[in-house]
Amino acid sequence: MSAASHGHSVAAWTGSAIAFAGFCVAGAAMIMESVMFFAVGMAVVVLAGVVGKAMAMAGMGVQPDPAVEAYKAEAYAKAQAAALTANAG
Repeated sequence: MSAASHGHSVAAWTGSAIAFAGFCVAGAAMIMESVMFFAVGMAVVVLAGVVGKAMAMAGMGVQPDPAVEAYKAEAYAKAQAAALTANAG
C-alpha cells in the first residue's frame, strides 16, 4: 500500500528538501563548531515539518484512496461488532 502513495506529493518533496537543507546547515555548523548555525539548521528542520504539514493540509499532499478508506471502515465495523458480541456473552 505504501508503494502507491508514500511520499509522492509536492508537500512531501518540499518538506524533504527543506529538511535536507537544514541538516546540511547543521552539519556544516558542527564542523565549524558554531552553536548558532547549528541552532539555525535545526530550526530549519523543524520548519520543514511545519511547511510539509501545512502544504498537505492545503491539498498538496497525497489524497486518500477511496478503496483503502472503505476497507478501513469495513474493518472498523467488524471490530466493533466483534467487541459488542464479546461483551454481550
